[in-house]
Amino acid sequence: MTDQTISAPVAARGGKRVNSPARVLLASLIGTTIEFFDFYVYATAAVLVFPTLFFPASDATTALLASFATFSIAFFARPFGAIVFGHFGDRIGRKATLVAALLTMGISTVVIGLLPTYAQIGVAAPALLALCRFGQGFGLGGEWGGAVLLATENAPEGKRSWYGMFPQLGAPVGLFLSSGFFWVLLHFMSQDDLLAWGWRLPFLASIVLIVMGLWVRLSITETPEFAEAVKKEERVSVPVVELFRNHKRSLFLGTFVALVTFVLFYICSAWLLSYNVKVRQIAFTDALLMQIYGSVVFGVAIPLAGKVADAVGRRPFLIVVTVLIGGFSFFLAPLMGGGEGSLYLFVTLGMFLMGLTYGVIGAALAAPFPTRVRYTGSSITFNFAGIFGASLAPYAATWLQQNHGLTHVGYYMGAAAVITLLCILASGREEV
Repeated sequence: MTDQTISAPVAARGGKRVNSPARVLLASLIGTTIEFFDFYVYATAAVLVFPTLFFPASDATTALLASFATFSIAFFARPFGAIVFGHFGDRIGRKATLVAALLTMGISTVVIGLLPTYAQIGVAAPALLALCRFGQGFGLGGEWGGAVLLATENAPEGKRSWYGMFPQLGAPVGLFLSSGFFWVLLHFMSQDDLLAWGWRLPFLASIVLIVMGLWVRLSITETPEFAEAVKKEERVSVPVVELFRNHKRSLFLGTFVALVTFVLFYICSAWLLSYNVKVRQIAFTDALLMQIYGSVVFGVAIPLAGKVADAVGRRPFLIVVTVLIGGFSFFLAPLMGGGEGSLYLFVTLGMFLMGLTYGVIGAALAAPFPTRVRYTGSSITFNFAGIFGASLAPYAATWLQQNHGLTHVGYYMGAAAVITLLCILASGREEV
């Protein structure tokens, strides 16, 4: 991928300017990297500083649960973002909508870095934090589906899973950058300075990433499949209405096909970070280092998933991976109850499986929907799955661990795997 390739799109299709593969894949990757960086910065802060700064009137456990409750708000906001941005993405195009989604997410993140704390303005502080968290989720609800379509609708025949995994790489890259940022802060400033002002830096640093993302996004052209839909006048007035009228089965199955993907990830990231710090009393820097390591394993598995799924088919690939996740759930308690090496083995297996399922889920969720409602359809299924699988995962796992032990956290993950497997089996070959 050379600089020349990225800066100059090739001319084809009757002399019209089209996107080079490098430009398409960079634009889809950089946007989701920014979005997930913003998202994970919040997740880390929800464990590290928000319980103290925004919920100080509670005991430690209650404050953590309250912080995780604001974390979950974004997942309930995401379907609204999916509907709104999906409408415009299916009506006016992928490019402009992706720019708007990026700005919505980015501005919400930067504002969090400027918020006064509970000590300064009282209960208004957590209320403003919740509002900004809603904005993050609203923007991400429109970002993911458009980024996946930008990649897959430009993909050559037989390479949809490979192209579709590039926006998915934004998740491990964003996790790596956000965890790394906090790791550096904890190494070079005191706890008092971190709570006083240092925690704001990762949120404010999002400005730099936003500018980079906008530069790439504004330089691309519309996807060929959407341009063809416009030419054939296939667009519909209200995509969400057609979606719920004619594609309810695909919406339902897609939501639960992605369920275990979300449960696995947020148990292996946000909840694991909290468990290591609050329960096992591991130093936060060491817990972050484990998360950084997990993001690398996660990132390595995603390209492997794209290649293998194109070779053997997404559906059989997802069936095998889901069965493996179900088996892995029985090892959660013994691995997490062991020593440091055992914990690292848990992260290695969990994040590798996460990369395998997440790498192909984007292409799988987009597959059942026609071009005219694909942005809305893929976005809504992904974000409905986020509500059922991710929004409550850190909260539910924390509650289960405290009240019933680690074994029941494993049961929770295993139940999600069973539901996902049943929905994959119920889907036809063309629906995944």
